[in-house]
Amino acid sequence: MMSTGAFDRVLWIVLDSVGVGELPDADQYGDRGANTLASLARAFRERTGRSLRVPGLERLGIGNVTHVEGVPPRAPGDGEGACGRAIEQSAGKDTTTGHWELAGLILRDPFPVFPRGFPQEVVDRWARENGLPGVLGNKPASGTEIIVELGEEHLRTGKPILYTSADSVWQVAAHEEAFGLERLYAVCRSARRICDELGVGRVIARPFVGNPATGRPFTRTHHRHDFSLKPPGPTYLDALQAAGIDVLAIGKISSIFAGQGVTGSIETEGNTHGVQIILDSMRSRRPGLIFCNLLDFDMLYGHRRDVAGYAHALEEFDLALPGIQALMGPRDLLVLTADHGNDPTHGGTDHTREYVPVLAFTPAQQRPGPIDLGTRSSFADIGATVTQALLGSEGTPPGAQSFLSALLGA
Repeated sequence: MMSTGAFDRVLWIVLDSVGVGELPDADQYGDRGANTLASLARAFRERTGRSLRVPGLERLGIGNVTHVEGVPPRAPGDGEGACGRAIEQSAGKDTTTGHWELAGLILRDPFPVFPRGFPQEVVDRWARENGLPGVLGNKPASGTEIIVELGEEHLRTGKPILYTSADSVWQVAAHEEAFGLERLYAVCRSARRICDELGVGRVIARPFVGNPATGRPFTRTHHRHDFSLKPPGPTYLDALQAAGIDVLAIGKISSIFAGQGVTGSIETEGNTHGVQIILDSMRSRRPGLIFCNLLDFDMLYGHRRDVAGYAHALEEFDLALPGIQALMGPRDLLVLTADHGNDPTHGGTDHTREYVPVLAFTPAQQRPGPIDLGTRSSFADIGATVTQALLGSEGTPPGAQSFLSALLGA
């Protein structure tokens, strides 16, 4: 079915973890002072002697949203598109909560977390159900550090590595070759059923390869897979699907929504692959919603507190931005945002509770940009805008404020 709104196609890209400053309640999460983008730019200049180079994002007004060293704000008429930021209403700072709110589902109660690991009787049940010889870990940990700590014991014993974090996640690390990728997915599907009872947000399969005994360090692969709790209510994706609008999920989007509201899904092997799929989908003139999560910012660099890697990944995306815009016509809309923060200079290795950027662009825009969208009262305003763009005025969901009219100058 063709769109009934002002646009035939919306490209919605989540720059995973690219937050733009602490939320008012950040201190309740231990995140006072966090600002992923500002901290990244400052630390990158201090460590490399040069500024962050993101001219595409600069034209859209990213420097207007928060102070970014080397990326000045743009006055109206000296850029393009529109810019602003959005506040999270849901409790938490995890991937699932952020994406669900983007799609209009606000959670007042946070997902449960397990700072001392999962109850032993639950872990024992999981091991029995899957014929496992035992389980290693069962504690909060960094995903890269725990495979260094327990990877060799895992190879020796065949016991999978179970760990969690400050988020509501049941993560299972196992050797892709010795344990088997399909077996890892199978035990994670079993864990998902248990985690449905516990209310845990996500079960994540974390495969890795290598063997230090043979000179190959352990390395995580891109065969990660998320098994999410089903959304407890309808989202904007459901509204689009019900109206016959194609919803293509790229990266981990389908997993986050447990496939709900999604008509097609393509897994990715990182940011570069995700951008290539976006470009291919645009060249095919595929209508509807193209919804993509670019996860490397968070998974490879934010959690590892890798300032240089994070900065280079952001610059790489910025280099691809003009190519994306060049494929857009007057009935195309581009929306860029994030789902939470992950300040690479902040203490610990977990997400940070922050505002997310709101950047939008369409060749149909009449007013000179960047247009100031201000501070949106919820991430849901972003999904409301996407929905209205494709469904028209009747597609504006209650409880959220679309910024489409501001973008188009109405």
